[in-house]
Amino acid sequence: MAIRRSTTKRNGLPTTVQLRLTPAPAQADALATAVQVCNQAATVVSRLAWQHRVFTVLELHRLAYYEVRAQVAGLGAQAAVRAIARVAAAYANRRASKKRAHIFRPHGAVPYDARLMSFNRDARTVSLWTPTGRVTVPYTGRPEDLKAVDTLSVGEADLICQRGVWLLQVALTLPKPAVREPVGGFLGVDQGVVNLAVTGDGVVLPGPALPGPIGGNGHVRTLRERRHRQRRRLQRKGTSAARRVLRRLSGREHRMMTHLNHQISKFVVREAERTGRGVALEDLQGIRGRVRAHRFQRRTLHGWAFAQQITFTRYKAARAGVAFLLVDPAYTSQGCPECGYVSRANRPARGRFDCQRCGLAGHADHIAARNIAARGAAGWAVINQPHATGLPSARRDRESKSPASVGGS
Repeated sequence: MAIRRSTTKRNGLPTTVQLRLTPAPAQADALATAVQVCNQAATVVSRLAWQHRVFTVLELHRLAYYEVRAQVAGLGAQAAVRAIARVAAAYANRRASKKRAHIFRPHGAVPYDARLMSFNRDARTVSLWTPTGRVTVPYTGRPEDLKAVDTLSVGEADLICQRGVWLLQVALTLPKPAVREPVGGFLGVDQGVVNLAVTGDGVVLPGPALPGPIGGNGHVRTLRERRHRQRRRLQRKGTSAARRVLRRLSGREHRMMTHLNHQISKFVVREAERTGRGVALEDLQGIRGRVRAHRFQRRTLHGWAFAQQITFTRYKAARAGVAFLLVDPAYTSQGCPECGYVSRANRPARGRFDCQRCGLAGHADHIAARNIAARGAAGWAVINQPHATGLPSARRDRESKSPASVGGS
């Protein structure tokens, strides 16, 4: 499967670039042969995996390595390894929905790693493996893409032929920036089922702050309920046409929620970066086991994609150098951020907060986000507490566990 061209940029450099190859006719024939051989090998491995019900990389390697090299003429050792990894990845997320072995298109994209290709940045050429030997092909591209290839570490690439044009889509490893000190405090984010995310600034996400056709969480819930009714109706019908529609619709809701979580996490991290703050979220691990939900609410609770939103926010914050913390979620929506009074009576309704001591009132999710921000600032202060050694506590703990710090002189 081809690497999708990424639009995410940092410091003006994209994370995935597309290069155009200009091979000679003989080189183009060799590349076409390589694509066909690699796809044929992947199909052979896929049939073996499906026949023996073996889908992990290690077990599949033991099962199929020698078999595929014997069946596919001209297949190199590393090309066989990549074919096995490619098959394992193809079955990783879609194994339960498949009814037959996965077949790879003869002219589909083929992955290349560091052992199958090498770049000569000065000459602007790339050396690619083929069954008849390596070919050195010149490449061109947009100035920013060429700059990215020249300056960043190159990862895996996909070799693609589109309408006779050879393309190489290259994944790049971005340098990890140092985490900046959150001088402006923390931006707290309260996650929920009714409101997917509410920030300490009072922004409800997704909503008018985010572009796109979805203007609020009510529309998200309406879409999910409609998908549920549609799936239930088709499952009750049980015909072959209904199963065909279910296969077509499978994953559509998951893709929608993944897109929304990307939008939410991107907005939160950009806002924190713009204002010099860190990001604080609740540590919701195990919440499904702690919460006792009504039977009509269990489907909504178990379909809550909070873990994905935390994952997306974490890696986006690390990429931007923004401090990120998970805090204890206990009583965040029952405590007052002004006077600190905690009581269940502070929540007279689901979306309402009214402090019984100081009279602070507002939306419960907004109050919870403010409490999360305060806990994030307190947690960051504890992690970076100074010591007589002059090192923050977190770095001191890391160095105290290192082999160099154990034992005598």
